[in-house]
Amino acid sequence: MASNTVAMPAPVCLIENSSTGQLHVNQQALEILSQIDQPVVVVAIVGLYRTGKSYLMNKLAGKRSGFSLGATIQSHTKGIWMWCVPHPCKPGHTLVLLDTEGLGDVEKGDQKNDCWIFALAVLLSSTLVYNSRGTIDNNALENLQYVTELTDLIKVKSQDSASDEEDIHFVRYFPQFIWAVRDFTLELKIEGVSVSADEYLEHALSLKKGFGKKVSDYNLPRECIRRYFPTRRCFVFVAPTAGENMSRVESMEENELSATFLQAAKQFCEYIFTQSTVKTIKGGHKVTGRMLGSLVSTYVDTISSGSVPCLDNAVLAMAQIENKAAVQQGLAVYQKGMEQSVQIPVTRDRMSEQHGKWEKQALETFMKRSFKDDGHIHQKTLADQIISHYTELVKRNDAVSIETCNKVLVDLSVQMSHNLQQGVYATPGGYKLYCEDRDHVVQQFRATPNKGTKAEDVLDQFLKQKKIEAASILLADQKLTENEKQIASEREHALQMEQQNKAMEEETRQMKCTLEEEQRSRAENEQQMELKLQEEIENARKEHERALESKLKEQEELMKKGFEEKATMLQEEISQLKKESKSWLDVTKTLLETGLGVCNSVLQYKSMRSLMKR
Repeated sequence: MASNTVAMPAPVCLIENSSTGQLHVNQQALEILSQIDQPVVVVAIVGLYRTGKSYLMNKLAGKRSGFSLGATIQSHTKGIWMWCVPHPCKPGHTLVLLDTEGLGDVEKGDQKNDCWIFALAVLLSSTLVYNSRGTIDNNALENLQYVTELTDLIKVKSQDSASDEEDIHFVRYFPQFIWAVRDFTLELKIEGVSVSADEYLEHALSLKKGFGKKVSDYNLPRECIRRYFPTRRCFVFVAPTAGENMSRVESMEENELSATFLQAAKQFCEYIFTQSTVKTIKGGHKVTGRMLGSLVSTYVDTISSGSVPCLDNAVLAMAQIENKAAVQQGLAVYQKGMEQSVQIPVTRDRMSEQHGKWEKQALETFMKRSFKDDGHIHQKTLADQIISHYTELVKRNDAVSIETCNKVLVDLSVQMSHNLQQGVYATPGGYKLYCEDRDHVVQQFRATPNKGTKAEDVLDQFLKQKKIEAASILLADQKLTENEKQIASEREHALQMEQQNKAMEEETRQMKCTLEEEQRSRAENEQQMELKLQEEIENARKEHERALESKLKEQEELMKKGFEEKATMLQEEISQLKKESKSWLDVTKTLLETGLGVCNSVLQYKSMRSLMKR
């Protein structure tokens, strides 16, 4: 299947947010996503209403307008809007921009609904941009209260587990975090020392020592951001223009905007384009537009049912859809390849060669799309369907070969049939003439190309049919002595046995070919399975390493700043991650060995069954 992107002229609503707070997926948006087979980099922006989120998203899309900016203090974007554009720096990738409705809209007055919008932005994106105005002070962090509720809104594992166990895993699957500070008027200095925007953010996220509710409330949003989003960046933007012109920023020419603002916007876009990663799901699998659509549907349906979105369940649901489609896609590659490259009747060698070639490509196609194929059920389904299709193709090739060979022999025997009717062979010396004509037919038959697999078998049947005819002509030939007739009879028998042996040899050779095909198929399935599992092991290893690295980094920072107790508590999470990493790798190794054994047995059974049918 070709790798497709979609050039959208304008954004469309992805998730509608009704006046009653009910979330609904827009089918038009899902249809657009279903056409995107490329990996997607998903950038979502969240923030309080009327903070200029849409302007940044339009810049990322390379357009002056698109996402609605509005011109009043009312929240203008409702729900989550989507714009898919070709990625400007990564060929073969699609950039998906998600603009969310403003949080904290006094007209809506529904904090729970805001929480779900924020949670969906986290779940769907690979880069999350939080947009705010002014400075990153305590008030700004209190406005980011939604991050403190993520453990109540998102589950990683399908089985029940404590929230503190859940948030250990958030760091593996949550997006990169960017804080965009708009209309920034301060100098980037801390205690008189110039700092970068990133250092400014880290300073704002510093924890306060002490105990009590006040300190706990102060630290909570900061701890959540530090724990859940290990990759953090900050960009500060001065006001783009004077206050009276802010309502018409969208229509202003760039030379009318602040040069400092434009430079910050350029740096922001360059970072997004070059550093934002492809959206992945649990297990490190890259998400395509089609898969993103599946995630959207699963999460919104779950929220609408009153349940909490679960990463495990979403991945399993998507895996079922993708794996079934991968089977059909792989089978289609095999069927189309065989149809185009095999024009029956053909020799078994030619058919076997093409079977091996297209089976390999079908498996590769399947493996590219499939993931979490527990028990290798879908791979075995594909192998079964390929064997079934190939078995039917072999039968059809044999049938066409028989039909073709019989027609060739009928055409070549026209003169012999005419001579028989005219009594040409009933005269003295007729047997010799008959043998010459028959041998000539055999010679011409062997020289005829494209007879397929059953040439020797059909020729054997042909000569057997001619056996009585030849014996009658031999018996009636008065030119031959009894001794010559005896020699000729023995020659006839030898001819019959020779051809019968050739037919048996051909049958044996084809059975041997079937066994070789089975061995080759088993080896190819094992190799593809092993490569896939090794890929999944590597993805899981990278996930664990990223999580562990972030926890160790956070622990080091806590120790430096004197938070020994918090650092000690973090050590428990680090130890659990190390234990889980070793346990997962052991399980995967066992699955690999078991999977190869099961695949081996299944393919042997399928092959032997097809042999017995022959």
